[in-house]
Amino acid sequence: MTMPTLEDLRALGREDLSKAWQALHGKAPPPRMSQVFMRRVLAYEIQVQHHGGLTKTALKDLARKEGKRKQSSKTALGLKPGGRLLREWNGTTHVVDVTEDGFLWRGQTYRSLSVIARTITGSHWSGPRFFGLTKTRAHK
Repeated sequence: MTMPTLEDLRALGREDLSKAWQALHGKAPPPRMSQVFMRRVLAYEIQVQHHGGLTKTALKDLARKEGKRKQSSKTALGLKPGGRLLREWNGTTHVVDVTEDGFLWRGQTYRSLSVIARTITGSHWSGPRFFGLTKTRAHK
């Protein structure tokens, strides 16, 4: 299948979008990917083919920003994947595992300890503080 034009994308159904995706990526799109998202990705690729991709400067800026984003609070707190946090609250012990993708609590992954702390307590908490990860000042 040849790559459709931008104008053609609006009229394509799932089957034709999947064929265009297959031609572009060499494999079928993920099964639950929406037609809207497939159209957006294909539209971007069509524009890249006609006008060129991002400049080297833009790519470097994106890479730098991505690198900063990956320096998460887990690293800042000295947490590494495989670590485990325990906190007792109102007679219940809560176990949070540190993973590559965030924090696993009760079978669900969260990007923030603060969200977990707020869910447990029902009020706003600093996640690191709730789990006892903040530095305390030495008393003289």
